[in-house]
Amino acid sequence: MYTELLEGAYDLHVHLGPDVSERKLDDLEMAERIQKIGMKGFGIKSHYFCTAARAKLVKKIYPNLNPVGAITLNQLVGGVSPLAVEMAARDGAKLVWMPTFDAKNEQEFFLKKDKYDKLPYWAQLQFELKEQGITQPHSSISILDENGKLKKESLDVLDLISKHQLILATGHLSKREIFALVTAARDKNVKKIIITHPTFSSVGLSKEEQKELAELGAYLEHCFALVKPRFGIDWDELYEQIRYVGPDHCILSTDTGQPYNPYPDEGLQTFVSNLLNNGFTKEQIKRMSVENTTLLVEG
Repeated sequence: MYTELLEGAYDLHVHLGPDVSERKLDDLEMAERIQKIGMKGFGIKSHYFCTAARAKLVKKIYPNLNPVGAITLNQLVGGVSPLAVEMAARDGAKLVWMPTFDAKNEQEFFLKKDKYDKLPYWAQLQFELKEQGITQPHSSISILDENGKLKKESLDVLDLISKHQLILATGHLSKREIFALVTAARDKNVKKIIITHPTFSSVGLSKEEQKELAELGAYLEHCFALVKPRFGIDWDELYEQIRYVGPDHCILSTDTGQPYNPYPDEGLQTFVSNLLNNGFTKEQIKRMSVENTTLLVEG
């Protein structure tokens, strides 16, 4: 019953192996699992490396699927680097995440260990590297200058995202950065914008802020893995936020792949079943799981 709500869907936020951190499954297992339930594709998320080449290999083995390669603009790829984005696009990447664990906002948040109930794997690794003295010359990234304006490299990256018709995702930026980025992206004719897990602990966008971003043309990405008890909000709060913003402006992802979480396809099935059993229609759910994600990837 629930798998029919995922036929043709994309999960655009999955952490898969091979990766630096331990993962529950690899790219090929993911492809095999989602093919069985009729999903169309998935976004391969790595905090460390571009995944475009991995997506190409999955596509060769599973030609009926549409794996989405991506790049995350952390220090390991040069930060907010126009060169990194250009080369990722040439290699076939379709999705660009702004900085995640290297974002100034995230650094300031997770260094206060008591802010998280339990540190994510990437945060544990950050502390381990710091203890070993293996650090970057610049430990955090802000996309804004000292006057609160977008830096030149940030604007250049937006130009490239527009040029190559890529998907822009906001990563772990602060509220101030997110609003500046989305406003500039709209001005630069970036058509595809995802507000990455707006309920995540270090992001924490209110439903009013989410709606304002939706009115600027962005999609709000709600992630299965961020519903309590680990991070973010509880189910009732999530339902309220989706209703307030509207399913037309939301997408469903899992942000899973960690060993402690369910398999991504299982997480999505639980996600849509919870929505269906709590007042959302099949049409609304398919809008978020299938139609909006398809517009982002294929539109």
